[in-house]
Amino acid sequence: MASRPAAKKSPAKKTAAPTKAPAKKAAAKKAPAKKAAAKKPAPKRAPAKKAVAKKPAPNPTGGLYKLVRALWLGLAHSVGAMFRGIGRGAKGLDPAHRKDGLALLLLGIGLICAAGTWSNLQGPVGDLVDMLVTGAFGRLDLLVPILLGVIAVRFIRHPEKPEANGRIVIGLSALVIGVLGQVHIACGSPARGDGMRAIRDAGGLIGWAAATPLSFTMTQVLAVPLLVLLTVFGLLVVTATPVNAIPQRLHQLGVKLGVVHEDVAHAEAASDEYDDEWREATPVRSRKRPAAPESYDPDRAEEEAFAKRRKSRRSVQPAMERPMDAVDVAAAAAAALDGAVLHGMPPSPLVADLTQGVSGDGDGESSGETATGGRSAPVPGARVKKTPAGAQKEPEPTPTSLGVPDLTKAAPESRGDLPPRAEQLQLAGDITYALPSLDLLTRGGPGKSRSAANDAVVESLQTVFTEFKVDAGVTGFTRGPTVTRYEIELGPAVKVEKITALAKNIAYAVASPDVRIISPIPGKSAVGIEIPNTDREMVNVGDVLRLADAAEDEHPMLVALGKDVEGGYVMANMAKMPHILVAGATGSGKSSCINCLITSIMMRATPEDVRMVLVDPKRVELTAYEGIPHLITPIITNPKKAAEALQWVVREMDLRYDDLAAFGYRHIDDFNQAVKDGKLTTPEGSERELKAYPYLLVIVDELADLMMVAPRDVEDSIVRITQLARAAGIHLVLATQRPSVDVVTGLIKANVPSRLAFATSSLADSRVILDQPGAEKLIGKGDGLFLPMGANKPTRMQGAFVIEDEIHAIVQHCKDQMAPVFRDDVTVGTKQKKEIDEDIGDDLDLLCAAVELVVSTQFGSTSMLQRKLRVGFAKAGRLMDLMESRNIVGPSEGSKARDVLVKADELEGVLAVIRGEAQP
Repeated sequence: MASRPAAKKSPAKKTAAPTKAPAKKAAAKKAPAKKAAAKKPAPKRAPAKKAVAKKPAPNPTGGLYKLVRALWLGLAHSVGAMFRGIGRGAKGLDPAHRKDGLALLLLGIGLICAAGTWSNLQGPVGDLVDMLVTGAFGRLDLLVPILLGVIAVRFIRHPEKPEANGRIVIGLSALVIGVLGQVHIACGSPARGDGMRAIRDAGGLIGWAAATPLSFTMTQVLAVPLLVLLTVFGLLVVTATPVNAIPQRLHQLGVKLGVVHEDVAHAEAASDEYDDEWREATPVRSRKRPAAPESYDPDRAEEEAFAKRRKSRRSVQPAMERPMDAVDVAAAAAAALDGAVLHGMPPSPLVADLTQGVSGDGDGESSGETATGGRSAPVPGARVKKTPAGAQKEPEPTPTSLGVPDLTKAAPESRGDLPPRAEQLQLAGDITYALPSLDLLTRGGPGKSRSAANDAVVESLQTVFTEFKVDAGVTGFTRGPTVTRYEIELGPAVKVEKITALAKNIAYAVASPDVRIISPIPGKSAVGIEIPNTDREMVNVGDVLRLADAAEDEHPMLVALGKDVEGGYVMANMAKMPHILVAGATGSGKSSCINCLITSIMMRATPEDVRMVLVDPKRVELTAYEGIPHLITPIITNPKKAAEALQWVVREMDLRYDDLAAFGYRHIDDFNQAVKDGKLTTPEGSERELKAYPYLLVIVDELADLMMVAPRDVEDSIVRITQLARAAGIHLVLATQRPSVDVVTGLIKANVPSRLAFATSSLADSRVILDQPGAEKLIGKGDGLFLPMGANKPTRMQGAFVIEDEIHAIVQHCKDQMAPVFRDDVTVGTKQKKEIDEDIGDDLDLLCAAVELVVSTQFGSTSMLQRKLRVGFAKAGRLMDLMESRNIVGPSEGSKARDVLVKADELEGVLAVIRGEAQP
């Protein structure tokens, strides 16, 4: 017996020895480890050999188990994936659909409760309603369906007020508990010993749970008043009525019901002791309307924002060297919301100033003014521009000096939709035309003025300047929808070339290859670095047009273009441009820009104000506008007919100039005004009736296709129109996706002063459009450079966008108002003069053979005619001149062969014209 304890203790000693040995000597650590390693694997190998020996034995139950397990797991994964897909689809539903679904669910539950409580519904559903509804609400179970119906109707009528749901839930809960508790006490306070039937005949389980503890602890004498107070509290919470507002609410209810006279009620309210306090807390707009809870009011929100701004000016503004805290975030949100308050107007400079700090030692001097009069956003760690000692501080700019209306004063009258122009309502004859409403165009969200991504870019720029030891710093930035322009101020004796040389390093630091450096920013002593935003914003054409209406600019040729880097909307008057070239690669936003131009004209002009000629060689870009009353001819898709239409525009321009010269006017606007005023009379014996000339807008969607078919005729027509047509009210919009020198020739560039360049594929294309680089660094999808007539540098902007549904709605509205009236002479070519046919003489058959030979071989050579037709040099040269006069071959280019302008499939028509026959 004594040896067994010793045998048990010996392993403990052996195992304890290795744990103590490493603490004393590091060298003795390896020996126990080897022994343990030698002893431990031994018991593990024996089972492994036994398992290997048992593997060959077949086990049919194990295979069946694995098969059943695999089938079960596959079925479980499939069902789980299906339900997860349904859940993800439910999350992707529109919030409006989810709210409607909740309201309809409540209506369904209300119908089930009504069937179970108002009638004797049989079956398991009826038993469930009796157990839950009647058991919980007791005698008042008849009111549960009505309560559910009221809540469902509120969800349907006011889905935009989710913030009131919590308040209504709390108020209804307090109201139900208080009323059911009083009903339970009024029915004798039955206890659980009296049975469930007695509790159901009283206030139900809710009334029993509310009244029993109060009656047991403080008797029914105090329980009833407490339940009454709880009921009143619930009623006040549901109706959103403070206690001190009860007299005024009762007074307004009496006025509405006609029980109390309005003057007497006003005198009584004035003599009340807390009427002034309530008036200050909740201002009432009109005494005739009850002060019911209202939805969001843009005008009121803007007035409150400006009131906060006036108060904030008196306090000391925070310094710039601090991160953006909660106050800055709230101010930035207010500034961003201000841009969407008045029909999509850009952020007001006064409210946007809330997001900015002081760029000096409390002197209030900003780092730079934006184009709209606002200041650029401050950044942490920015350079401080100090004011010299003794210098007088400049007065703070007022709203009038900034060029914006004084919005700090309350408007005398409530805002409404601007009235349409009087001269647009009544057209010629008895036709009444109404312009499309701006409600057909969607509103965009408020633009951001600052984000966390901007702060990260600022830190990256500061790091680059520090690492390369450049004395420069970021003093502010202006955020646009697509790019943000960061303002860099240089230190003393620092060259601008040091910033431009760091272009690739800056692009590497901000992880963006599309970095554009402007040196300097126009009107500022700062270098601009334009970096694309990681969170781009969309610009809706409706917001730009709403700004034009708010500014009361009624010119029919005002079109919406987009939004610039500084957050201001970009508009252009086509009558002042007077012609524009739009170019860009495929997918850069050129077609969207054309859609915005046409949509702007349809929204702001009647067919008597503006008529349009649309040329669409692609045949699919402008088909949505087919049949609008603004068209003077159907949409032209044939390039040859497009060349004829341009020649008709030249003839129309000459006719207009004849009238201007005859009546002594220099511009078509003056002539039209004189016609409307009745100042012009036709000569005696003339049956002509003078009418005002509409503006004529010619839009060519693809200029390259026209230049390939008839380059000389198209170029001559465009050059003549662009040189003279401004005073005649004719304006051109030329668009192309191939801005090469053979399409946009030197004569066209010289006479089209305004340019709009979207993203191009090469530097050469950018130089063709803008005569300077920059378009090759644009990022596409509407990002463009706008260079109007007279501007030195282009303005970067994000083009506006209009969706197809909006286009269809506006087009349908215009078609319903008026049918188009086309002119038949637009696409009819000029008749061949008789003397040209006489020049052919007896050489008609020879000329037809020469034309057939040249067109079929596509090789116009005089020596070839000599050889093939066996004629002399003089006869071959005459035949070539005849073909040149009929636009069959191009002009002579020395020893080179002439260009053949007619395709093989057009040969029959050309021969018919030469013979004087009708075209096939």
